Amino acid sequence: MRATNLYAPTLREVPAEAEIESHKLMLRAGMIRKVASGMYTYLPMSWRTMRKIMNIIREEMDAAGGQELLMPIVQPAEWWQASGRWDVYGAELWRVKDRHDRDFCLGPTHEEAITMTFKQDVRSYKQLPLSLYQIQTKFRDERRPRFGLMRGREFMMKDMYSFDRDEAGLDKTYQRMHEAYTNVFKRCGLKFRPVEADSGAIGGSGSHEFMAIADTGESAIVYCDTCDYAASVEIASVPAGACEKEAFGETQKVATPNCASVEDVANFLGLPTSTVVKTMYYQADDKTVLVLLRGDRHVSEVKLQNLLGCLELSMASDETVEKFGGKAGYLGPVGIKGIEIIADCEVPLMYNYVTGANEEGYHLLNVNYQRGDFVIDKVADIREVTAGEKCPHCGGVLQGARGIEIGQIFKLHDKYSRLLEANYTDEEGVERPAVMGCYGIGVGRTMAAVIEQSNDEYGIIWPMAVAPYQVVVIPVNDKDEALTAAAKKIYDELLRAKVEVVIDDRKERPGVKFNDADLIGYPLRIVVGSKSLAKGVVEVKIRATGETMEIPVEEITEWTKKRIGEELTK
Repeated sequence: MRATNLYAPTLREVPAEAEIESHKLMLRAGMIRKVASGMYTYLPMSWRTMRKIMNIIREEMDAAGGQELLMPIVQPAEWWQASGRWDVYGAELWRVKDRHDRDFCLGPTHEEAITMTFKQDVRSYKQLPLSLYQIQTKFRDERRPRFGLMRGREFMMKDMYSFDRDEAGLDKTYQRMHEAYTNVFKRCGLKFRPVEADSGAIGGSGSHEFMAIADTGESAIVYCDTCDYAASVEIASVPAGACEKEAFGETQKVATPNCASVEDVANFLGLPTSTVVKTMYYQADDKTVLVLLRGDRHVSEVKLQNLLGCLELSMASDETVEKFGGKAGYLGPVGIKGIEIIADCEVPLMYNYVTGANEEGYHLLNVNYQRGDFVIDKVADIREVTAGEKCPHCGGVLQGARGIEIGQIFKLHDKYSRLLEANYTDEEGVERPAVMGCYGIGVGRTMAAVIEQSNDEYGIIWPMAVAPYQVVVIPVNDKDEALTAAAKKIYDELLRAKVEVVIDDRKERPGVKFNDADLIGYPLRIVVGSKSLAKGVVEVKIRATGETMEIPVEEITEWTKKRIGEELTK
């Protein structure tokens, strides 16, 4: 490809809309352009990378026994109503009507569609196991699209669905897909961790997210360096540690003016936040619950929502709180009636703690559940785990990190097959619902995650496997005919050798060409200059390391092929 023909409109300035490095660099390197909030055009350079990622995915999915198909983007509402997700998915589900006023949705995912496909044609156990996948555009009407391709309203996704006879078959398929996902992300050059995760609106039980480690990731995870345990902080669980037994202190009401937060109260009383029990009111669908948690902990709303089995979960209004006798900023469980009280596992083990007095400007000292100061209706693990706590598997110390979710695998069991009546007949002639799994990869997210992990102050640093082009050839003086002819010869030889190469034949200063090469992130840069050419060599720069070397002109094609081969087989 000649640079004079290449559509890669680079920018010198960072667009104001871009918040994270991958978004900035994709805009500056001429890879994407915004169409609307959360929607982008993939320009040629990014689309080449997207296709490479998709080809890696296809190779690994095919090797794992998958068969590719393509399902419609538009899906009938009846399918989603039958599965119960027409309402569960909420406002993110992009609903549309046709000219006959029939309801449809733009698919955010395809569990219903694939289950109906299975239902049409699969009848016997002899047709199982079966794994089908597609790479398709998805739509989710995100409340707050942000970070470029990280959280969009229109995006490219690979989703595979497996159908097995029983749970044992699902376990085997799930493990096979876990290995396939590991291969995909290794080949893309990513640093990642598979972590235990919540299934969310997809449903089922048993799930792992594949997290690309990055400071800009939206998800917090904990992991153990001693064993292979890793989980999102939302679902990670550690046993509640026993507290040292204390004699019950006398309950006292004390004035705490202008102390409406745990930190304010603790500072005012000269106590650590761990000696405070914070009280929160949550609205779970049409039910209000009171939640108790140690003052230095955070509620996992995922755990709480799963515990309550509700569709919507939010903090209750001040008006609702006061209806039950609470006072915003000074909440406590003592004396509260007529509401379910849920306590985290640590709370019943604590002694002599501080709570709100349900009166503005006052708190209670030396409150004790074990003495009967208040009641608890349900005890459950509802908190987020933090770095520094003990690993639940081996007792090691948990480390913390942030990650970008690039893929997730789920055990759906019979959730969709049962509701949509997707059955097979076993050897005894008995109809049984197929046992399903679901496996998704965000293609655009994967590309953005690669950039987020591989960049420097000058631009993108592409791993060879997913670089839009592998090599750029730069003649430094477009007015020197001998030099440009030599550059053209090298370019032609690389093309014949099936190397993905660009020749920068623009009438620009060398500095402009070098800057663009670094910004776009070509893994190898071959510079043809007068002085080096006089010595019979060209200068090669390796983008990932910054290393430069001189390679004889007659050896450059073979050297380049060898270098690319080594990078691709790492």
